[in-house]
Amino acid sequence: MMAAVFFPLSDYLWFYAGFLVLVLLILALDLGVFHREAHEVRLREAIGWSVAWVTLALLFNFGFYLFARHALAHDPRLMALPNFDPAAAARQSALEFLTGFVVEKSLAVDNIFIFVVVFNFFAIPAKYQHRILFYGILGALLFRIVFIALGSVLLQIAWVSILFGVFLILTGGKILFSPDKPIDPSTNPLIRFLQRSLPVHPQLEGERFWVKVGGRWKVTPLMVALLFIEICDIVFAVDSVPAIFALTREPLIVLTSNVFAILGLRSLYFLLAGVIDHFHYLKYGLGLVLMFVGLKLAWLNEAFGGKFPITWSLGIITGLVGGSMAASLLFPHKKPSK
Repeated sequence: MMAAVFFPLSDYLWFYAGFLVLVLLILALDLGVFHREAHEVRLREAIGWSVAWVTLALLFNFGFYLFARHALAHDPRLMALPNFDPAAAARQSALEFLTGFVVEKSLAVDNIFIFVVVFNFFAIPAKYQHRILFYGILGALLFRIVFIALGSVLLQIAWVSILFGVFLILTGGKILFSPDKPIDPSTNPLIRFLQRSLPVHPQLEGERFWVKVGGRWKVTPLMVALLFIEICDIVFAVDSVPAIFALTREPLIVLTSNVFAILGLRSLYFLLAGVIDHFHYLKYGLGLVLMFVGLKLAWLNEAFGGKFPITWSLGIITGLVGGSMAASLLFPHKKPSK
């Protein structure tokens, strides 16, 4: 049984548009004011920005709860339903946003592994990494909007939900049982394709993405790194977008939770880049999270009358991610003696 959609696009188009305008203003303020000059993001600054992005997401969630409580209480389409409680529906919506935000933040850690390897491979100085991530995240937002729009249409078909659920279960199982192997970008077919097909300038030219050499435009290693990161995010979106649709069928909640998680990805990278290898059990937590949300999408939601309890989902997901991180710290890898 398909759960009712509280915020259909046709009725809340102004909210979607206003939210996207707000995001563009935040990004313009970020790049144009706070990061106008290229500089290395130190740990203290990364902590400050991480706290700021999470706080902004929580403030938005509280505001969204107040808005939902008012809007749903004055929606004649919903008030005609028997036993409809707008306050309970608003709390449900706020919890779905929070759970989606936690899932996206957790799955974003996979992106950080890629960022570290790519920046090291192309020898990107720390002061230029923020610029690459800024435009990378801007592109990621555009692609996520497309994926969310497609998902909101496709997942209305029952067998598509089951198909995506099985895909997430298999992906989670692959993460659990695949051996740890170091990533070697020099053998990656995508990077080799970009290097062969694009006129690549062999050295950096400050923070520029392309330069004119001998009357011909060439891309710098910054552009190759940016393109690779963009393509990787498209691949990651295939997992993360269906994962949030397993938690809520509200495209508005999927969009807003996705966007806030992505906006904080840069600061999360600078916060965790130096210590990401210490969380060696985190992949097991993420694999189990994907298997759980896949099970929800394929079976649990239907078994619970259309929607598995969101409070249970939040507890299970937080426990899996937090438990895997705690286990990594309690049982650290033994480094081989040199």
